[in-house]
Amino acid sequence: MTSTPSPVRLAELDPTERSQWLARMEDAFTAGLHDAGIAPGEEPIPTAAEMEPELRSPDVSTFQIVCDDEIVGGAMIGANHAGRRRLELFFIDAGRHGGGIGARAWAAIEARYPDTDVWETDTPYFDQRNVHFYINRCGFQAVEFFHPGHQREEEGDGDHQGPDRSFRFEKRMPRIADGAGRIER
Repeated sequence: MTSTPSPVRLAELDPTERSQWLARMEDAFTAGLHDAGIAPGEEPIPTAAEMEPELRSPDVSTFQIVCDDEIVGGAMIGANHAGRRRLELFFIDAGRHGGGIGARAWAAIEARYPDTDVWETDTPYFDQRNVHFYINRCGFQAVEFFHPGHQREEEGDGDHQGPDRSFRFEKRMPRIADGAGRIER
């Protein structure tokens, strides 16, 4: 007998829970380094100190990922700009991978933002688990690879962030024609 997977929901991050959210984010990304056989410090990952100001930005929405009334991850979503939305951060707590929570959380994110035409995110080259997740589970496509010869430019100011050796992914949301020929999602 197969059991139905537990539903996953998004809960807006309460400002009083920011420090716990950031600590869990760091733990999840550190576990990703470990899973890739990389020692902490060999490759950069977002730190709580770097991400704290981002959590306060009015241009992002930050969520706890909840399964069975237990917080199991987090997500930070950028504002909609001309139909494009950015998945700034997404993590499932260390030790909770492989059970489909991430895919169900991604489905909850898509459902929450039906006005999105194109999703964008990125992940480091070494994190094969993330590359697999975004491409094979969520339907993203790799559209760009950043490295020392192809560096990322910050929007608006022309300064370079790179080299960061990461993939940029996009997911174009399908459009469906209704019975009257109108396009809808």
